Amino acid sequence: MTDTSSTGQARGEAPAPRRRALYRLMRYLPLVAPVLLWAVPCWVLLYTGQHWPLPVTAGGTALFVLGLVAMPLGMARGHGRRQQDAAAILGDTLLGVSWVLFTWSVLLGVLLRPALAVAGVGVGDGQDRARAVAGAVLGLSAALLAWGYAEARRVPRVRRLDVRLPRLGAGLDGLRVVLVTDTHYGPLDRARWSARVCETVNALDADLVCHTGDIADGTAERRRAQAAPLGTVRATHARVYVTGNHEYYSEAQGWVHLMDTLGWEPLRNRHLLLERGGDTLVVAGVDDVTAESSGLPGHRAHLAGALDGADPGLPVLLLAHQPAFVDRAAAAGVDLQLSGHTHGGQIWPFHYLVRLDQPALAGLSHHGARTVLYTSRGTGFWGPPFRVFAPSEITLLVLRSGN
Repeated sequence: MTDTSSTGQARGEAPAPRRRALYRLMRYLPLVAPVLLWAVPCWVLLYTGQHWPLPVTAGGTALFVLGLVAMPLGMARGHGRRQQDAAAILGDTLLGVSWVLFTWSVLLGVLLRPALAVAGVGVGDGQDRARAVAGAVLGLSAALLAWGYAEARRVPRVRRLDVRLPRLGAGLDGLRVVLVTDTHYGPLDRARWSARVCETVNALDADLVCHTGDIADGTAERRRAQAAPLGTVRATHARVYVTGNHEYYSEAQGWVHLMDTLGWEPLRNRHLLLERGGDTLVVAGVDDVTAESSGLPGHRAHLAGALDGADPGLPVLLLAHQPAFVDRAAAAGVDLQLSGHTHGGQIWPFHYLVRLDQPALAGLSHHGARTVLYTSRGTGFWGPPFRVFAPSEITLLVLRSGN
């Protein structure tokens, strides 16, 4: 007879070694990634046939080694238990610099240069071609970093668009909804930037202003001065807010309390009714999907609770930090979901990695029978103070009724 119990055990345990190997690999990624980010540009710029003078090679290598050591150290001291803002600024900036250098070293040095050599295109001998590629990598990276820094620090442009919702009543046609999200107040003091963002929002004459989370990196107590201008935002009907995943890294309940103090209504798995011209819109909000794993009592994403008591015949505008929540929104028949979280990728080509995790990167998309999702690229930036091919935005959505 066949021993089915031992056979079943063997079958059940067969994948275990593969899983253990995968987990071990994932543990090493934080160690491998920084090495790749600094080693690849170092190799492309200094060791692929350029034959630089020894002081140039030695000095350049020392700079890359210094970056490799300083980046994770700065991020650990800045975002870990020590919460040292100066260290965070250094680590975050080096992360952005290394990402841009790595990207263009791969595209120009690893892929383009061999292709040019095979095709016989280029200047002079192999050394001249290698030096030309190194110059192109450095020049393009420097230009993109300078431009990306300016893009990250400026007040976002206003993106205006009409969104047609068939179930929206005629009395609500033309309702002006302003979306700000992912302000990420953090180690770089942006109190003046915050005030200018709020001035821009106030100039839009909004009926409803929404903030879909990731207000800051740090506790409400530490970032209060940067968040304080949010108290000056004006709206005809309401200012509403939901938590993002970064609130759950830094005492989310403190941010809920501060936003309430500033006059914003936290929609924690609840809704309010916005009435105009005899018609009604349900404005609902849910906690971020990471809330439940935070361990904070009462914090979780609960759409049924958010819509509890709402007339199912009324149109619903839902605030949910992550676009990935749209599957649940579509199943519940939500008309419009507003989200952030993606930053539009922030620094190209990180865009493609974001799309592996989220159903949308930026802009309008349609899901299910009637659900429209709008994903903002975000108003601020996270970590590296750069935005490359992913401009920030303040969004004005004008809601339109009818088909």
